[in-house]
Amino acid sequence: MGERAASVSVISVALALFLAGTGWGAPLQKKSLSLEDARKAGAAAAVEAKKNKWNVAIAVVDDGGYLLYFERLDETLIASADLAIGKARTAVIYKRPSKALEDALNGGSYAILAYPNTVPREGGLPILIDGKVAGGIGVSGVKSSEDAQAAKAGVDGLTLK
Repeated sequence: MGERAASVSVISVALALFLAGTGWGAPLQKKSLSLEDARKAGAAAAVEAKKNKWNVAIAVVDDGGYLLYFERLDETLIASADLAIGKARTAVIYKRPSKALEDALNGGSYAILAYPNTVPREGGLPILIDGKVAGGIGVSGVKSSEDAQAAKAGVDGLTLK
């Protein structure tokens, strides 16, 4: 092996060891919601809504805020469809319940009204796997506290690791 090839080889090994020690170059490991997970969450939220005779729309989104599952129960307002999706997306992109943004807005943080893709209204919850946001669920159609109750039933209907 030539001198140049040997030094390139030593540099390559050193760089690989450095990157491995810093986490750079390591493959990204993240958990995500499956379609089956989304269906389970949506079904659990629907059971809660039907039990209480609530006409709601239910949306489950992935960790990017994209729709995985949607259901609009009979007699639910059409407007509730977009609101449910928006609440789920809000929970994902801000990594907190949509109620947190509603509370901030009610506290005078009016700039929230200019945030893109944000529905600052209770009823959206993040779905966590190993403490990381893997998706979200949003419910709309009844009082916001009831929307949140149905969304929580959806989250509780999952057993994610």
